[in-house]
Amino acid sequence: MNLKEKIRTVPHWPIKGVMFRDITTLLQDPAAFKETCDTLYDRYRDMKVDKVVAIDARGFIFGAVLAYKLNVGFVPVRKAGKLPYKTIRESYTLEYGENVIEMHIDAIQKGEKVLVVDDLIATGGTIYAATKLVEKLGGDVVECVFIVELPDLNGKEKIKKYNAFTLTEFEGE
Repeated sequence: MNLKEKIRTVPHWPIKGVMFRDITTLLQDPAAFKETCDTLYDRYRDMKVDKVVAIDARGFIFGAVLAYKLNVGFVPVRKAGKLPYKTIRESYTLEYGENVIEMHIDAIQKGEKVLVVDDLIATGGTIYAATKLVEKLGGDVVECVFIVELPDLNGKEKIKKYNAFTLTEFEGE
């Protein structure tokens, strides 16, 4: 299966000049969704992982499946004000704005091995902020995982101290 063909491009969304990579078309295709999830599981099934941290909102889809299949805990990273308990927070810059993410203060225990999952890496701001949250709580980032990478935006440069894995990329398209 060509994963790239399963991802829709929406020009000028959410703002003019942005080519949005929409994974909902991948999710709607049962074979493509299954293959994507199975590929991620195959990569991590023999790796020592204690928690899967996933970023709001599309990262939750793959992160939750991966945590379930690996039989490890799942930790949601949410936009500010969405988590009900005490949180730690980190601000970051997107390719088209700024935001803040939070994680519960008891989500990660010192020394836990953590996979950080998101659907896409562009400028790297969101994933960098998520890795900082993991480290603030004493976790060890094993790898950062993405379905899509936009390499022209150099996002992996922000997280170069970590291993990063991506299933497909869209260069300058």
